[in-house]
Amino acid sequence: MTKVRALTETDLPAVAGIYAHYVTTTVATFDETPLTADEWRAKAGGITGAGLPFLVAEVDGEVAGYAYVAQYRPKPAYRHTLEDTIYLAPGRTGQGLGRLLLGTLIDRARETEARQLVAVIADSGDPSSARLHEKFGFAAAGRLRAVGFKHGRWIDTALMQLDLRQAERP
Repeated sequence: MTKVRALTETDLPAVAGIYAHYVTTTVATFDETPLTADEWRAKAGGITGAGLPFLVAEVDGEVAGYAYVAQYRPKPAYRHTLEDTIYLAPGRTGQGLGRLLLGTLIDRARETEARQLVAVIADSGDPSSARLHEKFGFAAAGRLRAVGFKHGRWIDTALMQLDLRQAERP
């Protein structure tokens, strides 16, 4: 059975483990050191304390992925713009979990005061994240070239944007 639900304290080790995989083996994140469960606790507390969603996808009682939105930038004028983050456990891609998480995340983001949702996607050569966002109405908003250096190579980021007040969920 698959469901999307709010993050709980007991999910933090799984979230930390999923993220650690991406930190150490991919360029999907520009972090170079995995966050600990305590660091995730503080991060999640800041997100949910701001009234923003932090979700997990659970498959047969196991955390198979997570997603959250956070303020896009810390300056006050950005207060109506959020940035989404989605990670799936290794071996859980291609099962519809990303679509389930992103759809629910967008629905929850629409319940906030936010007007815009931004995706900042590391261009690893895998188009799956951009395609997922396109399915939900995100449009290309630009590219930042060679802004990250990880695992011996320069990485671009693609920016995508969704107007939360106008877009319809597919």
